[in-house]
Amino acid sequence: MDTFLIKAAQLILAFAILVIIHEFGHFFFARIFGVKVEKFYIFFDPWIELFKWKPKKYFGGFGKTKNIGNDNTDGESAEPVKKKRKKSFWGDTEYGIGWLPLGGYCKIAGMIDESMDTEQMKKPAQEWEFRSKPAWQRLLIMIAGVLFNFLLAILIYAGLVYATGEKYVPVQEAKMGFSYSGEARKIGFHNGDIPLAADGEELENPVEARIKMVQAKKVTVLRDGKDTVSISIPEKFIFSLDEEAKSDTASVNFFTYRFPTRITQVMPGEGAAKAGIEPGDEIIAIGEVKTPSLDEFFRTLPGHDNQTVDLTILRRAGETTDTIVKQVKLSENSKMGVGLEVNPAAFFKTKEIRYNIFQSIPRGIEMGTDKLTSYAKSMKMVFTKEGANSIGGFGSIGSIFPEKWDWIAFWNIAAFLSVALAFMNILPIPALDGGHVMFLIYEVIFRRPPSEKFMERAQLVGMTLLILLLIYANGMDIVRLFK
Repeated sequence: MDTFLIKAAQLILAFAILVIIHEFGHFFFARIFGVKVEKFYIFFDPWIELFKWKPKKYFGGFGKTKNIGNDNTDGESAEPVKKKRKKSFWGDTEYGIGWLPLGGYCKIAGMIDESMDTEQMKKPAQEWEFRSKPAWQRLLIMIAGVLFNFLLAILIYAGLVYATGEKYVPVQEAKMGFSYSGEARKIGFHNGDIPLAADGEELENPVEARIKMVQAKKVTVLRDGKDTVSISIPEKFIFSLDEEAKSDTASVNFFTYRFPTRITQVMPGEGAAKAGIEPGDEIIAIGEVKTPSLDEFFRTLPGHDNQTVDLTILRRAGETTDTIVKQVKLSENSKMGVGLEVNPAAFFKTKEIRYNIFQSIPRGIEMGTDKLTSYAKSMKMVFTKEGANSIGGFGSIGSIFPEKWDWIAFWNIAAFLSVALAFMNILPIPALDGGHVMFLIYEVIFRRPPSEKFMERAQLVGMTLLILLLIYANGMDIVRLFK
């Protein structure tokens, strides 16, 4: 239960941040161009809202002084009065928090949006309305949400590399190579292969390498330390990996570093301690089965519950290396009472990069662009049968957050979700920002906007499609719970 609450809290917080930034992008450009924003809401508010606030008076801000009137037209008055006030950047806007955490919205005056307020559109256009502004200004207002989400991702990535730098074992430094999942071995990978390039692009960072290799058409590896081998990657390979991970909990995630099974701690009174095993020993075989790497050790050990097994140990003493055999009595779940080294940096040369404030920005841009490119490439798979079955809702998104609160992991995931939100919103679907952009481009080309009736119907169709997609995605999460 605690794990669920922690994941849910991270999901809601990340979602709220992304929605605020996205909608503020629309709000910012709308106010810059003098367009009235009637509502600014985090989450949706059908029927009721959790909180709302609307300033009764203008306060500080930008713009010219305006007469105070008796109507609600952003400071315009039919009967001028002597008292004056400043027009605020924040405008005559109602701010609030809705109860339905499915997004958020800015209700921009003079625009057909998800509010479907068609009555306003029947009135004469006002100079402070969206529809009265030039097409280029309306276009900027529409793409601003996407732009701000992408800029947020860049800012987060830049902040992370500035604060923590980057530290990893380059793939070429993994002298024992990598272990590959069963599906990876089916298409030609061998345990011990060292990835060199994906579609001709050199690989170094292991995190980026995994993504590039899965999305590549050809991957080049170094085999047996001397042979260069090219491996073709099937188009739907990523779905094979996903299915393997669901069905085989012992499966590696495509590939993982191979390094020795080194003991770091021996528990007093347990089987290993009684057999005379010491910290620093390396296990190289269980019985007759060789286990040169940690992942092979973990695959071989299960199934020996309450048995006595022969462990072949490599023991180093200065420049001397001895190979000895120890008989170890295992307990339930094949436990022997040892701690093992799980960090590849303990065995191989690491690369550490520190960034100053000026270096972190270009790196943030590079990381954000890479994530956007990768996400865009993966989207084509959604339109396959396997891709449709892999779609998930809030449950799937929440599951990627760590079980314990980790700010570094949280911000990494938030940055990725910000990139994903930016990409999804720019798709040319009515009711999304991309739909509005598509209609504005039509207006620029043909010198006239689509009819209001068409816009209303398109908005309705788009909203229906999004609701159905939302139901489908979250329904798939529920189905997976019962598999």
